[in-house]
Amino acid sequence: MQKRQFITVLSSAILASVSGLARAQRSGTPGVTDREIKIGQTLPLSGPAASYATTGKALAAWFEFVNAEGGVNGRKLSLVQLDDGYSPPKAVEHSRRLVEREQVAFVVMPVGTPTGVAARGYFNSVKVPQLFIGSGAATWLDDVAKFPWSLGWQPLFTDEGRTLAKHILQTRPNAKIAVLYQNDDAGKDLLRGLKIGLGASVKQIVREESHEVTDPTVDSQIVTMQASGADVLVMWGSPKATIQSLRKANDIGWKPMIYINQNSSSVPTVLTPVGLDKAKGVISAAFLKDPADPTWKNDRQLLAWAAFMDKYNAGTPKDYNAVYGTCIAQTTVQVLKQCGNDLSRDNIVRQTRRLDIELPMMLPGLRIKTSDTRPHPVTELRLQQFDGTSWKLMSA
Repeated sequence: MQKRQFITVLSSAILASVSGLARAQRSGTPGVTDREIKIGQTLPLSGPAASYATTGKALAAWFEFVNAEGGVNGRKLSLVQLDDGYSPPKAVEHSRRLVEREQVAFVVMPVGTPTGVAARGYFNSVKVPQLFIGSGAATWLDDVAKFPWSLGWQPLFTDEGRTLAKHILQTRPNAKIAVLYQNDDAGKDLLRGLKIGLGASVKQIVREESHEVTDPTVDSQIVTMQASGADVLVMWGSPKATIQSLRKANDIGWKPMIYINQNSSSVPTVLTPVGLDKAKGVISAAFLKDPADPTWKNDRQLLAWAAFMDKYNAGTPKDYNAVYGTCIAQTTVQVLKQCGNDLSRDNIVRQTRRLDIELPMMLPGLRIKTSDTRPHPVTELRLQQFDGTSWKLMSA
């Protein structure tokens, strides 16, 4: 190439680069260029809640799939994930790093109630969206006016508690109920919703026990609750605590009706380690299709999801948590599509209030529909019971 041609080509490249940078700067949103949208996430890749890491792996895989298809409105999605170990102080530290050092446009699906609550004040002070938090704590809806930059996604734990209470009253009106709950906002919301749902029958709760997510075991709590004479056990906790609870109840010969929370209902990662025969009869609320349920083995949408997982997320369990991460990724992509070229943080939050979509892996009949007065994306649940092999949707 001649010198003059080289200079012309180089000048054109520099001008194009400067022009693109100028447009990105005019957008006013860090992490957004003509070619990229940079997104952050904090989650427990290690520590006592590391089983939730599957959700983040599925989120990253869906973004990779979208990028392979051309991205969103011509922009590729770049995801920065940081391990907070389910520690609130670490979550705050990493949230600041994502915003101030990594320069992400927003954060999506930070996993956990205590970690999400700890970082919420920071995100709202700097007006950076904290979207689709991996938690069903009622605070995401109750305090939305105070913290407008923070938004949950899944059904609230209070709604889950009310749903379980309704079923208990319908099927065992004279039940003696024991509750084992994680000692944080999420577990307390479940307990609060359960009590609201029981109403005048709240006195049927004969024992309440809490546990910390860092506790090495919950065996002593299970023994104490058996001694209370309870014939119904409601458990809310991490997959680890749920596995321990089901094992201990079986080991001591306690056979109450058992309800477990949706976040810890995975067949491969929770019920299989317990022993499928030992988990028979357990009930849980649900709003997503469970890949381990033979009901969906020929479902076209689940088969398409499984093929995606095989290609983009090989080695990660195709379980309930992976479905959860995929659905939040799909919701995030829809928000960004609706934003068009207005990727200001204000508009990103605004579009979360303009959703009207059905996701392939949600249970039939359930839909995401949001508005300014109803900003929470998923609000409904269905009950399911484990038959020793798979989850079966219940009519009641």
